Amino acid sequence: MTKREHKNAKVLFVSMLLTLTIALGGCAGDKADGDSTQDATVSTDESSVSAPTNAQEEADSADSQITVGIPQDLNSLDPNYANGSGTQEILFNIYEGLYKPDSDGNLNPAVASGYTMSEDGLVYTFTLRDGIKFHNGNPVTVADVKYSIEKCAGLNGGEPVISAFSNIASVETPDDKTIVVTLKEASSVFIAICATIEAAIVPADVADLEAEPVGTGPYKFVSRSLQESVVLERFDDYWGEPAHIKTVNLKVLADADAIVMNLEGGAVDMVARVTTAQAAELGDEFNILEGTMNLVQGMYLNNAVEPFDNELVRKALCYAVNKQEILDFVSDGKGTPVGSSMFPTFGKYYMDELNDVYTTDIEKAKELLAEAGYADGFEFTAKVPSNYQQHIDTAQVLAEQYKAIGVTMNIELIEWETWLSDVYGARDFEATVVGVDASTLTAGAMLSRFQSTASNNFINYGNPDYDTAYKNALSAEAVLDDDMATQYYKECETILTDTAANVYIQDMCELVAINKKYAGYEFYPLYIQDFSKLYVAE
Repeated sequence: MTKREHKNAKVLFVSMLLTLTIALGGCAGDKADGDSTQDATVSTDESSVSAPTNAQEEADSADSQITVGIPQDLNSLDPNYANGSGTQEILFNIYEGLYKPDSDGNLNPAVASGYTMSEDGLVYTFTLRDGIKFHNGNPVTVADVKYSIEKCAGLNGGEPVISAFSNIASVETPDDKTIVVTLKEASSVFIAICATIEAAIVPADVADLEAEPVGTGPYKFVSRSLQESVVLERFDDYWGEPAHIKTVNLKVLADADAIVMNLEGGAVDMVARVTTAQAAELGDEFNILEGTMNLVQGMYLNNAVEPFDNELVRKALCYAVNKQEILDFVSDGKGTPVGSSMFPTFGKYYMDELNDVYTTDIEKAKELLAEAGYADGFEFTAKVPSNYQQHIDTAQVLAEQYKAIGVTMNIELIEWETWLSDVYGARDFEATVVGVDASTLTAGAMLSRFQSTASNNFINYGNPDYDTAYKNALSAEAVLDDDMATQYYKECETILTDTAANVYIQDMCELVAINKKYAGYEFYPLYIQDFSKLYVAE
């Protein structure tokens, strides 16, 4: 069998068609799903790390530490059940898959040092990295890799942890350095799935990762105080570039109003995703870094409950929204308006023109409501997670805007854990304001959730045309024709917009407040906090 070797090259996520898991920025995440079709090569360079400066080396040798504020406690310490973006971004420092992303959007080797793929795309042969260890000091073996992949694929008798891994037919280990994974059908997204947190390589002999988190990442788990804090410590036997700061203390700041006080008072040194108002309150001892959140913030509607089971009503809500007014109020105009379930970093899949489908038109909104039988308007409740100020602010603006069409929007602030269980899990809601984000950048998983039968379709969207378009994007023909797949994905986006599945608003601006004592923060094109890059600057 002829094989193509994938070595010494990098590929940007924005140009890859590799699978993604979806998390919700201020929302829950999902297991890796979806598909895509573009050929890609992936880096196998094990030495592509930068050396720290002399100042960093000196700081590394000291008992350095940083305290980082996070908006909620981790929902799980087991990567297979980390269904919140706020959890996944922390576990990124503890766990690794066969491959992992970097801040430039490249996929790089992690537990594996490289792989080859058969010409038919069905067989992937991975080489285990030399000398790699788990945090408990034990060497990583091919048996551990086999166990981890089979667990995710449901080949050990359980349900698949990652739905897309159900495409795996077998996992073999012919020697102590080689893992051979055979797929049922060719899929160009497979390596991207192997780079997600859910696909982390874990010890086969650790039965309960919730009680004993053990990974291969630059930081190891030390302790946790529920709803209060998590402590991580640098893993000195890490295979790659070691972390610079020895101890990372994560402090839960569930009260958004307490963020500035904690920063100014020295209780925390860094908080990601502060609001522009919070940033303006901080003194000169802080740097404010600006990036993008890479998500789709919107008011997500339960399409199975009245009146949102009526497409005319959903369209009316879209026409009544002034997106720029929201951006101005929430983030001083920062952010990018979006019109469907795709954000700009997705490159060729992103359709800017969909943002113009529902320009603000109050009279049109009133006409649609009247046609739907709600000439006098109606009242509904939006459940909003209380630990995300940007979503709260957005909801408040929406409530004011909807008064113009006679619609009363009540805002119910709920704790994050309640949001996960009631809104995302039980689908017990009318509307919610959140942001849907991705842990890898491909079209499939951002869109797979809206299939009528998808387990993560928490808005209960059901549209036969959508189901057909998405199925076509995964067809054998589309797997071999990237342009065809792209057009089908765009058809899916267009259907979501045309049927007003949700009220789409923006890809939000991300502001990071960090004490000037620290430097090295890197933005990722994903929802990730990479603590290993931070170092003491003073």
